[in-house]
Amino acid sequence: MIELPINQDSQVKMASYMRDLFPFNGVGAKKRHELEKLAWQEIKDMPADELLIEIKRYYEKTPREYQYLAIDLAVRAKRKWSRDNILEFLQLSQTKMWWDSIDAWRKLFSEYIKVNPEEFEWISSLFKNHEIFWMRRIGIILQLGFKDETDIEYLTEMIMYDKDTEEFFIQKAIGWALRDYSKTNRDWVYNFLSTTQLSKLAQDEASKYLK
Repeated sequence: MIELPINQDSQVKMASYMRDLFPFNGVGAKKRHELEKLAWQEIKDMPADELLIEIKRYYEKTPREYQYLAIDLAVRAKRKWSRDNILEFLQLSQTKMWWDSIDAWRKLFSEYIKVNPEEFEWISSLFKNHEIFWMRRIGIILQLGFKDETDIEYLTEMIMYDKDTEEFFIQKAIGWALRDYSKTNRDWVYNFLSTTQLSKLAQDEASKYLK
C-alpha cells in the first residue's frame, strides 16, 4: 500500500479550505496523481473483489487525500466492476460525504455508464429521489460530458424533483448540469430556462454560456 507523504506547509490550508471537516496530509494533486500511478501498478492485475478490498483500505484511512486516491483507483478500474461492486461503491460513497468526494464519485458512476451504456437506466435509478441529497447531487450531474448522449428526459426529471430544494449544493448542481449541456444543446437549455422557474443560483450558473 502506498503511503502519502506529509507536507506541513499545506496541511492547515487544505483542511481550512474544506472547513476543517477532514484532516489532510497536505499532498497536492500533482504529487498525489504520481503516487496514484504507483498504487495502480501494485493492484491493477488483481481480481475485482481483491481490488475492491484494496480500494476500501485506502478510503478508510483518515487523511482526506486517501479518499481521493481510492476513488481515482476505482475510476481507473472501471472496466472490472460488476453491479454488485457498484452497489458497494454506492455505500462507500455515503461515508465521509462532502462535495469533493461526491463529485469524484460521480465520475466513477459516469465512467461505468460510458463503458456499459446499457446500464444507464439501472445506474440512474440508484440516485432518483434518494433521501440523501448528496446522492441526488450525483444523479443531477451524472451526465456531465455526455454531450449528444445526454438523456434529456432523465436530466429534466432530476432537476424538476429538486428545483425548489434550498440546499446550496443541489442548486449548484442543477446549474452545473444545465451549463454543461448548454455547450451541446444551447437552444434546449435556453428554452428550459425560459419556461422553468429555477432558483437564482441555478439560473445564474446555468446561463453562463448563454450570455
